[in-house]
Amino acid sequence: MAEITAATVKELRERSGAGMMDCKKALNETGGDIEAAIDWLRTKGLAAAAKKAGRTAAEGLVGVAVAGTRGAVVEVNSETDFVAKNDQFQSFVRDVTQIALGTGEDVDALLAAAMPAGGTVQEALTANIATIGENQSLRRARVLEVSEGAVVSYVHNAAAPGLGKIGVLVALEGNAPADRIEALGKQLAMHIAAAYPLALTGDLIDPALIEREAAIAREKAADKIAGKPPEVAEKIINGPVEKFRKENALLTQAFVIDGKTPVQDVVAAEAKAAGGSIAIKDFVRFQLGEGIEKQQSDFAAEVAATAGLKSA
Repeated sequence: MAEITAATVKELRERSGAGMMDCKKALNETGGDIEAAIDWLRTKGLAAAAKKAGRTAAEGLVGVAVAGTRGAVVEVNSETDFVAKNDQFQSFVRDVTQIALGTGEDVDALLAAAMPAGGTVQEALTANIATIGENQSLRRARVLEVSEGAVVSYVHNAAAPGLGKIGVLVALEGNAPADRIEALGKQLAMHIAAAYPLALTGDLIDPALIEREAAIAREKAADKIAGKPPEVAEKIINGPVEKFRKENALLTQAFVIDGKTPVQDVVAAEAKAAGGSIAIKDFVRFQLGEGIEKQQSDFAAEVAATAGLKSA
């Protein structure tokens, strides 16, 4: 029996397009023989899913769910927006989001988790691909939790309860009255959806983004810093960089409701008015398809290729 390694599973996934758990099972059933495993996947009806696996899936739905002081957000992609309106697909995303509340945010663990109707998430996903007729993928998940307070969710332009194209969770830690925390959390979640903060504080923003802003500032200020001492030049460059940090960190952004008060001051004022403590512990914002490079389809070229002709 050939050794079944992570590299073997990866190769089978790339060659067959089937899911990781199906590939592992196929290799176990065939003694690690990749060619036999491909045939095994085909005999189990997984070839239909495999044929579609190369197509870009950048549509779909973001699902959110909250239970007590724990919340989950999940993104499941499809090829077209039409699938997002499909009841079967919506039910799948809703179930997976609920499962993530207990399983956590590791995608592999989530795919291996049991579905309410039986089978695993991976098996249900594969069945969806075959029956709906589009490539789909469970892309990512996040789970937030507080020891005291609330995790509040918001879905922008909801396609159904808890499902949409932008999903937000904000975790508020504190002992203020639950209704006050919940109301503030809803406002903050809507702010996050609209303002798209990159991190909770400026020093948590991706250093690569900060360096990019510094390079832009350096280029713009080239004439001003020419001949200046290094410490003076650095101060000139730091101005735009600090502005970038302030405008892209949640706590220092201007609250969208009044357009001027920093979010951290809004939270402090509400905590004082509520007679308790409230602090933003964390947040997450999933926007459907962000970071996925969508394939641009040339219909005329596709028709020509299908007919065996050269496109004009």
